[in-house]
Amino acid sequence: MRPLQMPYMFEDRTGHVAASDYDDIYDRMFLRVVPHPRSPTRNDNVLAIYSMGRRSTRHGDTRHLERQPSVILEFAEGAAGGLGNINFFYPPAPSVTMPMSKYLRKTAFFGGSLSRKFRASDGREYRWEHKSADGHEWSCISEENYLVAHYDLRQPHMPAYGVSGNTLTVHESFCHLSIGRLLLSLTLPSDILASLLIMRYIAEHNL
Repeated sequence: MRPLQMPYMFEDRTGHVAASDYDDIYDRMFLRVVPHPRSPTRNDNVLAIYSMGRRSTRHGDTRHLERQPSVILEFAEGAAGGLGNINFFYPPAPSVTMPMSKYLRKTAFFGGSLSRKFRASDGREYRWEHKSADGHEWSCISEENYLVAHYDLRQPHMPAYGVSGNTLTVHESFCHLSIGRLLLSLTLPSDILASLLIMRYIAEHNL
């Protein structure tokens, strides 16, 4: 019998799209999202996702500067914001760049902007939906309509203890997606996190 694997439960430290650490509560994986350090403007339009290897214990930790980002999200310039490109870096495979609008497509031609589908690194298609299932803020659903992952906001009555209280959960059967491109390695960030950040950006900017 295959041993039961606990889902990845990432604690979103700040709740901000442009800057946060996502730490698995069981200390198996630690991801960071920050403005790209080599972006000419150093603003929130260009975000980098890093696999950190261990939990950060102090504010202002800069260990990510020693690492290669696994994903870069380049949003369009301007006050209104907009969708730009997503860049994947998974050595030794070549880097891949594509428009976000092609990576995350509306599920229906005349459908709302907050229901979009993407093809993940396992070759399968998944979709994100906003406030559609069991009270989750965001739900990631497979082609077979299984719940793959969900992002939840802190309930008003729950204490946060210095963090946002928001959580990203990736269920056991799909944990490889939280790591990336079929490589079961803790050095690679997720298809799920990258696509979720774009969806949250779309919602925040009414795109």
